[in-house]
Amino acid sequence: MAILIDPPAWPAHGTLWSHLVSDTSTDELHAFARLLGFPRRSFDLDHYDVAAANFDRAVALGALPVTGREVVLRLRESGLRVRQVDRDAVTPLRRRQYLHEQWGVLGVQLGVASTAVDAWRKLGDDLLVRWNEPHRRYHDERHLEDVLLALDHLETRGERVSPATLLAAWFHDAVYTGATGDDERGSASLAVLALAALGLGARLIDEVCASILATTPGDGDREGDGDGDERCGQPETRPATPVAHLLDADLWIFASSPSRYAEYAAAVRSEYAHVPDADFAAERARILEAYLDRPSVYVTAAARHLWESRARANVAAEVARLRS
Repeated sequence: MAILIDPPAWPAHGTLWSHLVSDTSTDELHAFARLLGFPRRSFDLDHYDVAAANFDRAVALGALPVTGREVVLRLRESGLRVRQVDRDAVTPLRRRQYLHEQWGVLGVQLGVASTAVDAWRKLGDDLLVRWNEPHRRYHDERHLEDVLLALDHLETRGERVSPATLLAAWFHDAVYTGATGDDERGSASLAVLALAALGLGARLIDEVCASILATTPGDGDREGDGDGDERCGQPETRPATPVAHLLDADLWIFASSPSRYAEYAAAVRSEYAHVPDADFAAERARILEAYLDRPSVYVTAAARHLWESRARANVAAEVARLRS
């Protein structure tokens, strides 16, 4: 049983990269990567990519240096290797596995009573059914995974992401019809009813509800429509940091790679296929320009450090395409 790393030999992004793997289990690999401070998003189906600058640190923490051939051989023998030809088939399976795993971990964090475990599991399954409704193109379970991975990334940079924020992430687009405001209120109502039925505390439910409502797009208002809601208790009790974490994670997609951003933009257009091209372009550009007009796209310092420059470049490029 070992964590293995091959020499930095793969060029990308101005440096050389190694492959970090386990010959035993992905759980062992994730735990070791956490020691290195790597976010879960860095996991690529059967390995983590490690920049040359981190090679010695990985070895010092216990990774065994081996050849690239040895890495492939040990992965194959362990049954953990994912071949290039199988990636498209394996990726959605691993995504669903990750989501089920995270829902289970969240239940433990919340101290869900043993008598309610089955109900908790059913709620998670019901939410995933919603995230996979056939009319969704962008607001699907891939988006849910992206938000959870973004929250995990913020944690690796010292942010303390609360269970309320994680719950809000699971519920924030659980109701999705494309109706701004109505969807957020519907998702918040669903969360209130479902979490109350499980016997979770009123304060936690208020925080979840407030965070979901804060994702309502507004005319340049980073906190959403700002009208409050009687289902979330008193507006002044809303926790600023959990809301900021969810808002930043929800907008991680702005800072994705150019190819991923192009997929995102196309998926959003598909969800609004009923809107004429000219009308869609004008409204979409207006919304995106409102983000660019802010001092920063992201609220937390960690998110700004990680994502701000790439987000602004991607969004500005899309606005230019829309305006042309």
